[in-house]
Amino acid sequence: MAEHLGDRLARLRRLADLTQEGLAERSGVSVDVVRKLEQRRKHSARLPTLHALSRGLGVELTALLGDPPGVPSNGDADPPQLVAVRRAISPPLFAPPPEPNGAERLSLALLRREIADGWTLYHDAEFGRLMEVLPGIIADARFTAAVGNTDERAAGQAALGKALQLGGHLAIRLGKTDLALSALERAMNAASDSSDPLLAPMISNSVAWNYQRQNRLDDAEHLAVYAADGVEKQHGQTAEGLRVWGGLIMSAATSAARSGDYDTANDMMTTAENATRRLATLPAPADSKMVSVFSRSSVRIERVRLAVQHARPEEALSLAKGMRLSADTPPSWRTWLLLDVARAHADLGNAEGAVKALERLRQIAPAWMRHHTLAVAIVSDLWAGPSRPPGLRKLAEFLGVAN
Repeated sequence: MAEHLGDRLARLRRLADLTQEGLAERSGVSVDVVRKLEQRRKHSARLPTLHALSRGLGVELTALLGDPPGVPSNGDADPPQLVAVRRAISPPLFAPPPEPNGAERLSLALLRREIADGWTLYHDAEFGRLMEVLPGIIADARFTAAVGNTDERAAGQAALGKALQLGGHLAIRLGKTDLALSALERAMNAASDSSDPLLAPMISNSVAWNYQRQNRLDDAEHLAVYAADGVEKQHGQTAEGLRVWGGLIMSAATSAARSGDYDTANDMMTTAENATRRLATLPAPADSKMVSVFSRSSVRIERVRLAVQHARPEEALSLAKGMRLSADTPPSWRTWLLLDVARAHADLGNAEGAVKALERLRQIAPAWMRHHTLAVAIVSDLWAGPSRPPGLRKLAEFLGVAN
């Protein structure tokens, strides 16, 4: 079993030389919440609460949430796969010029397919497999960006930027926000020399997400809004531009919500959802896997998530009711929706509804569910509750919660 949120909170509080009352005062969170978390009477907390506790402790949000399994956060050496990813993102100083990864140089079309496959692994939460293949993808992209005529190098730089952006996303998921920022800074440099005018704002969205994970919510919101304004002015009439703009608006809304401003976040999300109607009137992107995720489904999923995080379970279930997911909705987004629906049912005391959503989640993403701290927290809360509906014991045993 992974370390409990309350145990991490208590350990970080002691390292900060704070009492429970001192942490409550510094973070603006009630001492009752701090006490219940540390005593394991609460197994989870809202994201705004977690951000406030992180600020009070003086740590990044990832330190409080805990790193995913297999990625040490205790001072141990990184596993070899992660070392290889680090080396690919940040090559050794004075290294020789890049060489092709295989016997022959990849064509640009094959390289883009390789990168798209990497993003598929990412959205499927196959992080171990992605760590294995990502160094080769980045090496191929770096070589392609260094050879050929001016136009070919610019296209190669676009591929390199997208590969490094993927490295940044993987690093964020692994709790390595400094590595992520290094990857995204290099991706932004590649974008400035690339043939893709939308690459820089897409990477800005990734940087904003990294800022969120570092508890830099104001920085994240301002960056996303600034980038969105630029995209709207220059590329707002294309499907690619609209998707990038929409992704940035959703990111800004998430930052506002985590800062405690749910009304502003909801207004932004409503604006974004209304804008998705224009997508049906525009030619579809040539390669949707290389453009930001933005559709009516993705906006609605994020609105459900924000409603759950702000203790509005009825609103969350109303938003989720009858939702039809578009074909391009990544599996990771589908799993998040089921998890949030389960949380909303649990918050309303509907253990049966929560179990049904969790059983569906286990069917489609068992590995993802087993390693997700919120899934464990929800099942722990249900297991400790007054009623145990059919199916709960199997879920509790699957997640290691049952006594």
